[in-house]
Amino acid sequence: MIGTLSVPERRYGLALAILLSLLGLTMAAAARQGPMAVHGGMALVLGLLLAFALGGALYDSEPAPDRTGRYYDAPTRFGIAMALVWAMIGMGVGVWVSALLYWPEATPALPWTSFGRLRPVHTTGVIFGFGGNALIATSFHVMQRTSRARLADAVSPWAVLIGYNLFCVWAVSGYLMGSTQSKEYAEAEWYADLWLVVVWVAYLVLYLRTLARRNEPHIYVANWYYMAFILVVAMLHIVNNLALPVSLAGTKSFTIWSGVQDAMVQWWYGHNAVAFFLTAGFLGMLYYFLPVRSGRPIWSYRLSIVSFWGIVFFYIWVGSHHLHYTALPYWAQTLGMTFSVMLLVPSWASAGNAIATLNGAWHKVRDDATLRFMFVAAVFYGLSTFEGSFLAIRPVNSLSHYTDWTVGHVHSGTLGWVAMIIFGAIYTLVPQLSGRTAMAWPRAVEWHFWLAVAGTLVYVVAMWNAGITQGLMWRTYAENGALAYSFLQSVMAMAPYYLLRTIGGALFLTGAVICALNTWATMRGPVASAATSAAQADRPLAAVPAD
Repeated sequence: MIGTLSVPERRYGLALAILLSLLGLTMAAAARQGPMAVHGGMALVLGLLLAFALGGALYDSEPAPDRTGRYYDAPTRFGIAMALVWAMIGMGVGVWVSALLYWPEATPALPWTSFGRLRPVHTTGVIFGFGGNALIATSFHVMQRTSRARLADAVSPWAVLIGYNLFCVWAVSGYLMGSTQSKEYAEAEWYADLWLVVVWVAYLVLYLRTLARRNEPHIYVANWYYMAFILVVAMLHIVNNLALPVSLAGTKSFTIWSGVQDAMVQWWYGHNAVAFFLTAGFLGMLYYFLPVRSGRPIWSYRLSIVSFWGIVFFYIWVGSHHLHYTALPYWAQTLGMTFSVMLLVPSWASAGNAIATLNGAWHKVRDDATLRFMFVAAVFYGLSTFEGSFLAIRPVNSLSHYTDWTVGHVHSGTLGWVAMIIFGAIYTLVPQLSGRTAMAWPRAVEWHFWLAVAGTLVYVVAMWNAGITQGLMWRTYAENGALAYSFLQSVMAMAPYYLLRTIGGALFLTGAVICALNTWATMRGPVASAATSAAQADRPLAAVPAD
């Protein structure tokens, strides 16, 4: 990291590190104890480490190399490494909490090991730690290649990645200490939310600055998806997390929303986090890495643009379908249901466009496990979006809502779509960034693919069956008009499905560990030489498919 920075950049980074140290010191001194003091201590230690490293580097005698003709890929390598670290943390905790549903007596008598504290560690670790780092890292790579321009500066990418991971650490450690806002997917403390706003604005500014200095007049479609992801996630995070802290020296705060308005804002945020974090950003990843890996142009570039605007417009309205049969006005529920059904059109346009791109390259899909990851991701994206539109219909929702069918639906998207395209992108990127032609252990990629597919299918099919069984048991009546099954009986009926879910999750986790080890072994190899990197920077954009 430091060796790639010039002296002025090191001074700029040193100033940011000192500000981070002062922020951490202020938080720790103000709170003195509790989660805020712990988080202040984390920021203080991190800031001091960075300050010492950057301060010492100011006295290096060697000048920084000339980088004007090269892409800046060091932040991308760091982001990929952090994504895999968070994958092992988040998926490992997920397998553990899944096992607790089958073996509840396995929980130690410690507060931080309870299901309620570990479950948000799993969701935050996988969605924001694993998924977020992968999105940021690949967006840096894609922006540079499709713009034929180096990142606008060398400090901002590190500030974004380090600041973002500090937020993730604050969030998961806060959960373990029992500090939460009790909001789905948005439970971090108020000061952590403010910190993420600062980091995210820096990310947006860096992306726009790089786009503005591009040497390619056309803005490739992947960048439209990445920009939608960055911009709308900022809007969602700010609106959903508007809160008034009780004290500047504590974690407790009160949301400004209440009652049914709070529910509507929560699911406007929740489903659009799915739309723009777990869909738009990863479609940007798909639209770049699938053509690059397959060597085929996008089947229809115009269709990718049309589906982009359809997804952006329709998705914003669908959050209320999570609130069927609640106090939310009936017209608002119907609006969400209607737009959810219409959303199937642009979603399937994207999935179909991706699959049609592979026409003429099916022999590569057969032989290349990396390309197979991307193909499976496109298939699961199409299946998940169909299922989402189907579950939004009110009569279907009456059977599925509050059951494990929803858990199966979510994981068909996160495991089958999001994780698969991330792994495909990683296996494409890592050899290129490490100066290799392939991963260090090619056979391990095959093993990972089949473990991931098997784990996903076992998990999702088990949860589909569990959810339908739950829904039917809850609505079955005896001849006397009473419920035929007690709630306890429905819980006991879930035992075999919960065991299968744990097995499926363990298979998927095993594949992720193999990927992390394979990536580590590959990155230990030589990095591409300056001459090679310069040649890549100067060549035409063969990776950008034409219509």
